This record gives sequence, C-alpha cells and structure tokens, in this order.
Amino acid sequence: MLVQERRNQEAAERFLRRVVDGAGQAPQVVVTDKLASYPPALRRVLPGVEHRRHKGLNNRAENSHRPVRMRERTLQRFKSPENAQRFLVPFSAVCNHFRPRRHLLAADQYRQLRTEHFEQWREAARLQPAA
Repeated sequence: MLVQERRNQEAAERFLRRVVDGAGQAPQVVVTDKLASYPPALRRVLPGVEHRRHKGLNNRAENSHRPVRMRERTLQRFKSPENAQRFLVPFSAVCNHFRPRRHLLAADQYRQLRTEHFEQWREAARLQPAA
C-alpha cells in the first residue's frame, strides 16, 4: 500500500512503476477504480495490458484495505501522509504474516501455517512458548 497526497496521473504512474518493480513481471490485467488518471498512466507504464474499470471489480482490493481502515479509525485518522506511510509499512508486513491466503488453503494447511507463523512471531518477539 502506498500513501500519496494526490491522486493524479504522475502519482498513478509512480504507483504502477513501484508495483511492477516489486512484482518483477508485468500483469496481464489491471483492475482499478474509475479514477480518470489511471488509463493514461497505464498506457505509459504498461502498454498493451488490459485495463478493467467497473464498480464491483476492485472489491477484493478494497476489502484487503479493511484492516488498515479499522486501525485508522482507532487512531482517529492519520494526521499526515508521512504518518500514514510510516505506520503502513510495518503494519502490512505483520498483517500479511498473520493472514495467509485462506481461500487457497485447505483447513488443516491453514491451521498448520497459522501455528508456524505464531511460533515465528514468538521467537522474533522473544515471548514465552504457548502452553
């Protein structure tokens, strides 16, 4: 997640370049909201990639932001973009660690993975093992 002060074409291009650099390969399809700055930014950064913009198509991405929005509400909103970014970098790493992609796993695999992740967290935080 990247926090930016403005949602314009330059910001969209920076965001797309960061995502592509992080992923290592270009996607086949990009799903965005209906912000007008995305189509020209996509044509520049990812020419030839299919762009889908529809009200319900990005629900999965929006739902992945729910933990952040809940935390923001608890903090009574972020006071600045810098404050938000400073919080989101470690929060997203920890959040992803404890929320494996459940829809891809069987129940027993999911439970095993969660157990392993909590053990890793206890070791990193130097907490007592669970009884």
